[in-house]
Amino acid sequence: MKYSIFFDESNKLDQEKKYSYYGALGCDAKEIFQLNTGVERIFRHFGKQNEFHFTEYKNDRNLPIAFCFLHFFINLNLPVNIFIVNNKLALSMASDMGVPITELRKLFYVKIPERLFYGLTREDDFKHKDVNIYLDHSPEYGSMRIYSKIKEQMNAHSLYRHLNYQVGTVKSIKSEDSFAIQIIDMIIGILVFIIEKSYIETSNKSIVKSDLIYRFLIADDNLHKFQKQINLFKWDGKNTEPVEKVPISQYLSEFMAIKTKFDIKEINKLISITSKNTDITTKQLRKELGYSNNMLQLLFGYKEQVKSEDRNKRLLELYSLIFTK
Repeated sequence: MKYSIFFDESNKLDQEKKYSYYGALGCDAKEIFQLNTGVERIFRHFGKQNEFHFTEYKNDRNLPIAFCFLHFFINLNLPVNIFIVNNKLALSMASDMGVPITELRKLFYVKIPERLFYGLTREDDFKHKDVNIYLDHSPEYGSMRIYSKIKEQMNAHSLYRHLNYQVGTVKSIKSEDSFAIQIIDMIIGILVFIIEKSYIETSNKSIVKSDLIYRFLIADDNLHKFQKQINLFKWDGKNTEPVEKVPISQYLSEFMAIKTKFDIKEINKLISITSKNTDITTKQLRKELGYSNNMLQLLFGYKEQVKSEDRNKRLLELYSLIFTK
């Protein structure tokens, strides 16, 4: 059976960002069929035509579809490897060694995907003979000969370690044509948001993103599954092999604690307002809380939590409806 690996990145190595992020998802033909048919079903239910990007999630009217998208994926139990690079250290080392940024990027664009892909193909239960690799479309991959280099080195790795697989295809694919690439984009986006502590911001955009992530993680056993299925590796310039694996829990625990504290404060405000005015309309309540129109789902979630102690009740019922009708 053929095995496919999908790759995406966030934050270029030479951008003014503290870290750059690289992610890879691996699945066999049966799993990619399950992924595609499930996401198609979700998109069809909501009438969604375009692709999903975490950076574009700014209005929580999209909470139901985004929640279902993430909840469906995490329950497929597919492995995702994420590699974080300390950009400042990488650029500093390149400067010390007299290596131009363009050359540095060529090196990293081969070494990082290699490391991610190796992790997916060298597991003890990996029995696939044919492997295809798909990179999110980027014009510079071709000019840097990334496709041929990855193919050569992956096949050399397989031969050297007697892994018995052969990489047949390494090519680009547009994210709009790949739900797997869109999933990686969402997972990387969530991790960037959490690791860089964007949830501390008080902007409406940050608040609705935090609410999406939090609701996704507290649903069923998703928090445990997320920590189990998402493997995080970090390069910080240390001369260590293998590259350090970082427990996601060290980032998630702070996010969950701060988000819980924020929610308690907001729910107490809501209770105080509604106890004084039992006939208050949703619109009036939203204005009293200082919420924009982009935060209605946040408000509905709080009201549901006050009533039933489960803000995800309607979301989980909707998810069940999509896959039972």
